[in-house]
Amino acid sequence: MLQAERDVVVAERDTVVAERDIAVAQAANAQAMLSDSEALIASLELAIEKLKRELRGLRSERTALLIDQMELQLEELVMAATEDEVAVQAAAAKTSSVRSFTRKRPVRKPWPEDIERERVVIDPPSPVHAAADRGFPSWAKTSPRR
Repeated sequence: MLQAERDVVVAERDTVVAERDIAVAQAANAQAMLSDSEALIASLELAIEKLKRELRGLRSERTALLIDQMELQLEELVMAATEDEVAVQAAAAKTSSVRSFTRKRPVRKPWPEDIERERVVIDPPSPVHAAADRGFPSWAKTSPRR
């Protein structure tokens, strides 16, 4: 009984650990999606600024510096998104290796070696006697089988 209780406690602990790992993977996935969204927004803002500059011409050196700064921010956001994706893959790999609880089936104990075994063989009744016992007609008792 003590082993069964221990197995139940281990199974409950494994379940809690699996749920925690799943929550960590989901949080990492959400963080990666957020990073991807931020990188997409930054790249679109950069494209808009470049198009505005192309449309209106060179306004000042300040806008060129702003565009360069936005390009650097975009690179940082892309790197952060990549790191988050790696973290998501690591968390997903951690959750997929969880094994479920399997109950051990009861097993019979082996027969003790010090006790002798006696084999008893009971012969089945002959077909003639079996037919007579079941109330078949007399020709069924004596006719050969085909």
